Amino acid sequence: MTDVAAASPPAKASAFHELEVLWVRHWTDQLFSFAIARPEDFRFRSGEFVMIGLPGEDGGKPILRAYSIASPGWAEELEFLSIKVPDGPLTSRLVNIKAGDTVLMGKKPTGTLVLDALTGGERLWLIGTGTGLAPWLSVARDPDTYSRFGHVVVCHTVRHEADLTYRDFLTSGIHDDPLIGEEAKAQLTYYPTVTREPFVHPGRITDRIKSGALFDDLGLPHGFSPERDRVMLCGSMAMIKETGELLETFGLKEGSNAEPGDYVLERAFVG
Repeated sequence: MTDVAAASPPAKASAFHELEVLWVRHWTDQLFSFAIARPEDFRFRSGEFVMIGLPGEDGGKPILRAYSIASPGWAEELEFLSIKVPDGPLTSRLVNIKAGDTVLMGKKPTGTLVLDALTGGERLWLIGTGTGLAPWLSVARDPDTYSRFGHVVVCHTVRHEADLTYRDFLTSGIHDDPLIGEEAKAQLTYYPTVTREPFVHPGRITDRIKSGALFDDLGLPHGFSPERDRVMLCGSMAMIKETGELLETFGLKEGSNAEPGDYVLERAFVG
């Protein structure tokens, strides 16, 4: 037997990074955020998602799910927003992570909720429900967003007021961001709505679009214009489907990485 024949085959490179949890914040009994250390060679565009997970129990296969990265592309840590699903194979365990623990992350980010998938416009609408806010936290902290659009509107719809994660940050905290704080103060509008309890902006975002209440509240002309408005959608399948159909009635066309358009949604999440 030769030395070559006796040599062991090279170890197969792991498909995942094993990364340290830096911090965890529990917003409610159903929502939490966490951040992990960013690998030096990990690059992504603001708005993209990546696979996040934990090793399988009892030696089983790792359990992973797609998570939008809530950090902007320049950040030194990777932040995520998650819902707690009591019987969920991943989140029922992920909810128990703490600083110093290890989670798995895929090595290839991807997605269509990126500025590259949109053509130029005057106003950018970032419309999300629940944890669909996550990619907007990334896009809203990207300097390119304010270079390309004069007005950025973050719309966040939740069931209860307590579910408005990052409300204080998007209302005022972002103004202290050393990179885009001044731009956000001048160009960013935060518009939350709540569906299941009294609130200054009650109801679903789709209903407020249809009634014109959204535009009245913001002092804007009713409707969306293909010449002026660009829209990103993330959240519940029902919201994305209904809002997409509404946008089409106004003449907006769906875009993609291959063919930029007037609005985009993340099909990886909606099926």
